Amino acid sequence: MSYTFDHVAQVVPDIAEAVAWYEAHVGAVVLYQDATWAFVEAGGARLAFVVKDQHPNHLAWRVSLDDLESLAQRYGKEIKTHRDKTRSFYLEAPGGTHIEIIHWPTPSAD
Repeated sequence: MSYTFDHVAQVVPDIAEAVAWYEAHVGAVVLYQDATWAFVEAGGARLAFVVKDQHPNHLAWRVSLDDLESLAQRYGKEIKTHRDKTRSFYLEAPGGTHIEIIHWPTPSAD
């Protein structure tokens, strides 16, 4: 099984405001943005900004589709497909940290 760190996600009250701040202060480049979710890259790090009640704050690791399915079965989790066509599930680590195990369907996301 191979895990690659993918992104950090943070719940923010205003997606556009968070994106603008990261663009201005750390040179973030927007990979995707809408009213409830944004994905940016800055300094080699990928950050997701999400609104409350859609996703928790989390750390994400990318895996192959086979590994995603195997891990979901191992942990008894349902895999969900998201608007960007990624598929994932969440685990809760000690201390309440949410971990997303994610598969990106296209090579351009790597």
